[in-house]
Amino acid sequence: MKNKTELLAPAGDFPSLQAAIQAGADAIYFGLKEFNMRDSARNFTIKDLDKINKICGKKIKKYLTLNTIMYDSETPKLENIIKKVKNKVDAVICWDLSVIQLCKKYKIPFHISTQASVSNSKSAKFYKKLGAKRIILARELNLKQIKKISKLIDIECFIHGAMCVSISGRCFTSQFLFNKSANRGQCLHPCRRAYTITDEEGNKLKLQNSRVMSAKDLCALPFLEKLKKAGIKAFKIEGRNRSPEYVYNVTSIYRKALDKKLSESEIKNSIEQLKKVYNRGFSSGFFIKIPTSDDFSSSEHGEGKEKKKIIGRVEKYFPKIGVAAIKLFAGNLKINDEIYIIGKNGISRIKLERMEINHKKISKVKKSQSFAIKSPKCSEGDDVFLIQPK
Repeated sequence: MKNKTELLAPAGDFPSLQAAIQAGADAIYFGLKEFNMRDSARNFTIKDLDKINKICGKKIKKYLTLNTIMYDSETPKLENIIKKVKNKVDAVICWDLSVIQLCKKYKIPFHISTQASVSNSKSAKFYKKLGAKRIILARELNLKQIKKISKLIDIECFIHGAMCVSISGRCFTSQFLFNKSANRGQCLHPCRRAYTITDEEGNKLKLQNSRVMSAKDLCALPFLEKLKKAGIKAFKIEGRNRSPEYVYNVTSIYRKALDKKLSESEIKNSIEQLKKVYNRGFSSGFFIKIPTSDDFSSSEHGEGKEKKKIIGRVEKYFPKIGVAAIKLFAGNLKINDEIYIIGKNGISRIKLERMEINHKKISKVKKSQSFAIKSPKCSEGDDVFLIQPK
């Protein structure tokens, strides 16, 4: 591998998978329709594995998440899945001992999920003796603690993305309120809501920040150089429920930061780029210090500075001349607008510097019109989005 530290990006569907690769990820992690902690993501099927392998080739590693808790009634189906993924993934991410036993039975490498909350050397040694090739550490650790454990076994750490209020994900709030278990990948995120305190007599008190359980997103970019020296084998980006533009934006920024030491101005500019896509504000997590009340978000719907609106679809792509024919079915476009084209080839962000209809240059396009633009590779049926400031 070109880089010593692996950059691991999320893939919730094929556009996100392509976006991760486009942005420079060394590896991707993904789930199937069953037994993964992002049950609401589109996810993949067993039949998709051959296509995933074709897209990734030999250079991009593939890790399958089978990281929920398991019940007796599910173990036959689980074993069938593990048999079928053998030789089609580089490792399985898990923590339930039933999955670990089956990975060992079929000789599939496995990594210990952050769900196991490994936070000390004795636990790390236990899983290493069990046969784990890597441990995704609990998020409660600081740099000094991480460095100590990294000397015992290959470790992986999250560097960016959503933070659960229970830190390593062992939360039961969604299950208690809605019978949707976070430990089965079904969390409805009640922690992100606003809350009002009510006393026994019915008197209500709304807190200054009523989102008392909504943690800010982790962002390790400002101190990534310190993480590079902590012995971490893989840097992981959270976001299998996030959009392809999120995956591309975040992965590409951390790719640059891993490949070279960024200057202070480059870090500042990169954080502004990170703010464009969905986020709840940024926190340093536990890496540098214990989180405080400042590490909880007051945002209702996220703080991304940009939004996208679907407005059209690619009708045809002409690869020899690099031109896409697009049909607009909503809104309008004008010169200097920016769009995303998102589909099976990944994501392209394009500033409209020239548009044509019937080979004639135009300055704007209206609903129901078809037009042509210069474009990176895309495909018939790809979605076209207008990028707008929030």
